[in-house]
Amino acid sequence: MDPDSYIAPTWLPGGHLQTLYPTLFLRGPRLDYRRERWELDDGDFLDADWADGPDDGPLLVLFHGLEGSSASPYARSLMRAATRHGWRGVVVNFRGCSGEPNRLPRAYFAGDSAEIGGVLARLRSRFPRARLHAAGISLGGNALLKWLGESGSAAGQFVASAAAISAPLDMNAAGAALDRGFNRRVYTAHFLASLKRKSLAKAARFPGLLDADAVRAAATFREFDTLVTARLHGFRDAEDYWTRASSKPLLRQVRVPTLVLNAQNDPFLPAQALPRPYEVSDSVFLQQPQTGGHVGFPGGAFPGHIGWLPQRVLDFLARQ
Repeated sequence: MDPDSYIAPTWLPGGHLQTLYPTLFLRGPRLDYRRERWELDDGDFLDADWADGPDDGPLLVLFHGLEGSSASPYARSLMRAATRHGWRGVVVNFRGCSGEPNRLPRAYFAGDSAEIGGVLARLRSRFPRARLHAAGISLGGNALLKWLGESGSAAGQFVASAAAISAPLDMNAAGAALDRGFNRRVYTAHFLASLKRKSLAKAARFPGLLDADAVRAAATFREFDTLVTARLHGFRDAEDYWTRASSKPLLRQVRVPTLVLNAQNDPFLPAQALPRPYEVSDSVFLQQPQTGGHVGFPGGAFPGHIGWLPQRVLDFLARQ
């Protein structure tokens, strides 16, 4: 298959199947990480999981998606691909996503470009001569793109190239899509089960921080993001959060070679919300195949594999 193109296998039609099947049945390679704990200036911590490679090889840093981690199939697949290319890799688990609650009355969110910048500055300082590349999946992809747009040409001091896969570039459109019909019953219900469990534990640790009864009753992302995400991170409500966190308006300001990969049949983001070439800078490479689902992009004869995505990402980053 042409590494620059993607067509879903005929035996796996539609955006929902292309999203759900890889997650449920294509679990990715087993990978033994080396974990480091990074203490942060605000008193919290991040756990970084390393896929070690040659000390003089390029370094790929990966920011995962909503309620993902270094254990996510896409993370393990990308890290395995990186080491096979002679690279080193590190997956930065967002606060509360490494298997242990974070310490502060805050979490992680799709517009946290400051966190992205802090991670990349730490890695640049530690490895001043390394060729550093960044990739973000879904929520992590949006946060990475937001940082790239806000940083402009200064981002080149930290990363040589970047890739964002299935990022919810227009979060108002994504939130509306996820809060209706099949999406609400399947994807949103799945995410909220985990998010509400973590939020209620935080409410118990920090009395008065959240309205626990309202959080328990939340059934949509709009409700949850108003009750939890907005309250923890200084937004007025879900709409304010979604508007201010969206990376799409900043794509014209990106100055580092960046792949922005979104399937047109991604259930999480309607095709009409995807950026057009005139809405991005010359440094942004839009790839919008008709198929692929959300962080799916399965390939091959049944039972299939998830090898196309890591190969596409590594090929793009290595060319820049």
